[in-house]
Amino acid sequence: MTSQTTVRTLLILGASGDLTGRLLLPGLASLVVRGRADGLALVGAGSDPWSPEQWQERLATAMTAPIAPEAAEGAAGEGATTAGSAGAAVDGSADGAAALQQMAAASTYHQLDVTAEGALAGLLASLAGPVAVYFALPPKISQLACEALRPEDVPAGTRLVLEKPFGSSAESARDLNRTLAKLVAEDHIHRVDHFLGKATVLNVLGLRFANNFLEPVWNREHIEKVEIIFDEDLALEGRARYYDGAGALRDMIQSHLLQIMAFMAIEPPASIHEKDLRDAVATVLRASSIREPLTASTKRARYTAGTINGRQVPDYAAEDGVDAAKGTETLAEVRVNIDNWRWQGVPFVLRSGKALGRKRKEAVVTFRPVPHLPKGFTGIDTPNQLRIGFGPDTLQFDVDVNGPGDIFSLSHATLNAELSSAGLLPYGEVLEGILAGDPLLSVRGDTAEDCWRIVEPVLKAWQDGAVPLETYDAGSTGPASWAGESAAQ
Repeated sequence: MTSQTTVRTLLILGASGDLTGRLLLPGLASLVVRGRADGLALVGAGSDPWSPEQWQERLATAMTAPIAPEAAEGAAGEGATTAGSAGAAVDGSADGAAALQQMAAASTYHQLDVTAEGALAGLLASLAGPVAVYFALPPKISQLACEALRPEDVPAGTRLVLEKPFGSSAESARDLNRTLAKLVAEDHIHRVDHFLGKATVLNVLGLRFANNFLEPVWNREHIEKVEIIFDEDLALEGRARYYDGAGALRDMIQSHLLQIMAFMAIEPPASIHEKDLRDAVATVLRASSIREPLTASTKRARYTAGTINGRQVPDYAAEDGVDAAKGTETLAEVRVNIDNWRWQGVPFVLRSGKALGRKRKEAVVTFRPVPHLPKGFTGIDTPNQLRIGFGPDTLQFDVDVNGPGDIFSLSHATLNAELSSAGLLPYGEVLEGILAGDPLLSVRGDTAEDCWRIVEPVLKAWQDGAVPLETYDAGSTGPASWAGESAAQ
């Protein structure tokens, strides 16, 4: 399916930064080679004094890796290459590879202080519209850049795209929302959450609402707990300047996992159109909170030196750019309560961490045990679990079955399925929604504020030292004291 692109120019602010090179440009390339961004112009702007040659080198490195081999071979006569660091290849055609080269060749870079009065406005006025302005910048700089714009500086049809975390608190998120509302309408604001890939969201919704056997038991009567886990085997990987000021709670749970939780918990919407779906998400988040005492409902830890897959990882506190006195957590776990009829009393456990021995990206739904197991069965009676994997999207259902061998003995079996994929890199999905003017997977302003409201009491308690900062070896599963208490392994 080809998107009906409404944006003519994509302007990336922070074009010389890590996010642009590692994620945005490869995502854009995966879109272009599939013929889903026809006629789009790309413009970069950043604080670094890059020459045209440096910008072209960045494009050549970051935008060629997503081309599948057959596409690259088709464009080989024009200098295409599959070198780069963007990750997995995406199927494309020779025409798509040529379109990618054409976009890169016409792209320009501008050195710019986006917070200076008139600077961003002047650049916007020179571009063919409608323009999507992607703020690949720290939240504070994005706020200052938006404050430097006046409504008359923003051409009609302009879309403003901001990365999460959106603000740094509920108050700053409200301030930023007010600033943006003076510039463009809400449906022209995209608060990006790349975890909310369209395929992932639709897989969750399809699983829940298209299966009559599942939705009737999707409630407090039958579900014991829901766990959403994003454990990484990566350490800082050069991101200390950002991460040490954020930590796992802000970086992952506030920014992403609360949104996934909301999609797992929503009431059946009338449609999957933007308004119905985002209204349902907002309703769940308004009912959500992390209860006192926070020493019981939250945990935090930081990794020390260890080994991951044969790779030596230094103590977090000794990493370059880390201020150990800040007490930044690299592993966070919180228990969220949703106070409504469906979910009252069911804990939603959200966990994310770095430098762990096992990479896990999944939601685990644990069902309550059967009320009575007929006498005569032997073996292990275990609760049913439904596991939804994210990236790649998978489905596992753990059930108890008879045998093999002794038909009176229960044993564990897992039913596996692969779920649909969008065929794009995560930021390709993000950019496709922006270019087509589809706000479905963007975070709405009120829900961005609510996510901060939910975690702010925890952030304050942690800052005050009310919850101890534990430690774990890099390459382990977390602190030894957490064993058996966290998400099922």
